[in-house]
Amino acid sequence: MSTDQPNPEEMTLDELRAEIQEIDRDIVELIARRTYVADTVAAVKNERDLPTTDEGQEERVMDRAGENAERFDLDANLVKAVFRLLIELNKVEQRQSR
Repeated sequence: MSTDQPNPEEMTLDELRAEIQEIDRDIVELIARRTYVADTVAAVKNERDLPTTDEGQEERVMDRAGENAERFDLDANLVKAVFRLLIELNKVEQRQSR
Protein backbone atom coordinates (compact mmCIF):
# COMPACT_ATOMS: atom_id res chain seq x y z
CA MET A 1 0.00 0.00 0.00
CA SER A 2 1.40 3.46 -0.86
CA THR A 3 2.00 5.99 1.87
CA ASP A 4 -0.56 8.48 0.50
CA GLN A 5 -3.42 5.96 0.93
CA PRO A 6 -5.20 5.84 4.27
CA ASN A 7 -4.99 2.63 6.26
CA PRO A 8 -8.41 0.94 5.82
CA GLU A 9 -8.29 -0.30 9.40
CA GLU A 10 -8.21 3.32 10.60
CA MET A 11 -11.02 4.57 8.34
CA THR A 12 -14.62 5.14 9.36
CA LEU A 13 -17.45 3.26 7.67
CA ASP A 14 -18.38 6.38 5.68
CA GLU A 15 -14.77 6.81 4.56
CA LEU A 16 -14.59 3.17 3.52
CA ARG A 17 -17.82 3.52 1.54
CA ALA A 18 -16.49 6.68 -0.12
CA GLU A 19 -13.34 4.76 -1.05
CA ILE A 20 -15.47 2.00 -2.62
CA GLN A 21 -17.46 4.61 -4.56
CA GLU A 22 -14.23 6.05 -5.95
CA ILE A 23 -12.96 2.58 -6.88
CA ASP A 24 -16.30 1.78 -8.55
CA ARG A 25 -16.03 4.98 -10.62
CA ASP A 26 -12.50 4.00 -11.62
CA ILE A 27 -13.71 0.52 -12.65
CA VAL A 28 -16.45 2.03 -14.82
CA GLU A 29 -13.93 4.41 -16.40
CA LEU A 30 -11.63 1.48 -17.20
CA ILE A 31 -14.52 -0.49 -18.69
CA ALA A 32 -15.38 2.53 -20.84
CA ARG A 33 -11.76 2.81 -22.01
CA ARG A 34 -11.61 -0.90 -22.75
CA THR A 35 -14.88 -0.72 -24.69
CA TYR A 36 -13.61 2.24 -26.74
CA VAL A 37 -10.46 0.33 -27.70
CA ALA A 38 -12.48 -2.82 -28.43
CA ASP A 39 -14.74 -0.75 -30.70
CA THR A 40 -11.63 0.47 -32.51
CA VAL A 41 -10.46 -3.13 -32.89
CA ALA A 42 -13.89 -3.98 -34.34
CA ALA A 43 -13.56 -1.14 -36.85
CA VAL A 44 -10.14 -2.41 -37.94
CA LYS A 45 -11.51 -5.97 -38.24
CA ASN A 46 -14.40 -4.66 -40.33
CA GLU A 47 -12.09 -2.67 -42.63
CA ARG A 48 -9.89 -5.73 -43.15
CA ASP A 49 -12.85 -8.10 -43.42
CA LEU A 50 -11.61 -10.14 -40.45
CA PRO A 51 -13.89 -12.31 -38.31
CA THR A 52 -15.39 -10.80 -35.17
CA THR A 53 -14.20 -13.69 -33.01
CA ASP A 54 -10.52 -14.46 -32.43
CA GLU A 55 -10.39 -17.44 -30.09
CA GLY A 56 -6.59 -17.31 -29.76
CA GLN A 57 -6.71 -13.69 -28.65
CA GLU A 58 -9.56 -14.42 -26.24
CA GLU A 59 -7.52 -17.24 -24.71
CA ARG A 60 -4.54 -14.91 -24.26
CA VAL A 61 -6.79 -12.33 -22.55
CA MET A 62 -8.14 -15.00 -20.22
CA ASP A 63 -4.64 -16.26 -19.42
CA ARG A 64 -3.50 -12.74 -18.57
CA ALA A 65 -6.59 -12.21 -16.43
CA GLY A 66 -5.78 -15.34 -14.45
CA GLU A 67 -2.14 -14.36 -14.04
CA ASN A 68 -3.08 -10.86 -12.89
CA ALA A 69 -5.62 -12.29 -10.44
CA GLU A 70 -2.92 -14.46 -8.90
CA ARG A 71 -0.57 -11.46 -8.58
CA PHE A 72 -3.22 -9.68 -6.52
CA ASP A 73 -4.19 -12.83 -4.59
CA LEU A 74 -7.67 -12.93 -6.12
CA ASP A 75 -9.76 -15.88 -7.23
CA ALA A 76 -8.65 -16.44 -10.85
CA ASN A 77 -12.00 -18.01 -11.78
CA LEU A 78 -13.90 -14.96 -10.56
CA VAL A 79 -11.62 -12.56 -12.44
CA LYS A 80 -11.86 -14.70 -15.58
CA ALA A 81 -15.66 -14.65 -15.30
CA VAL A 82 -15.58 -10.84 -15.28
CA PHE A 83 -13.32 -10.82 -18.33
CA ARG A 84 -15.49 -13.39 -20.11
CA LEU A 85 -18.44 -11.04 -19.61
CA LEU A 86 -16.46 -8.07 -20.95
CA ILE A 87 -15.38 -10.08 -23.99
CA GLU A 88 -18.92 -11.27 -24.68
CA LEU A 89 -20.29 -7.74 -24.39
CA ASN A 90 -17.65 -6.48 -26.83
CA LYS A 91 -18.46 -9.27 -29.28
CA VAL A 92 -22.17 -8.46 -29.17
CA GLU A 93 -21.38 -4.80 -29.81
CA GLN A 94 -19.05 -5.71 -32.67
CA ARG A 95 -21.70 -7.88 -34.32
CA GLN A 96 -24.33 -5.16 -33.98
CA SER A 97 -22.07 -2.55 -35.56
CA ARG A 98 -21.36 -4.69 -38.64
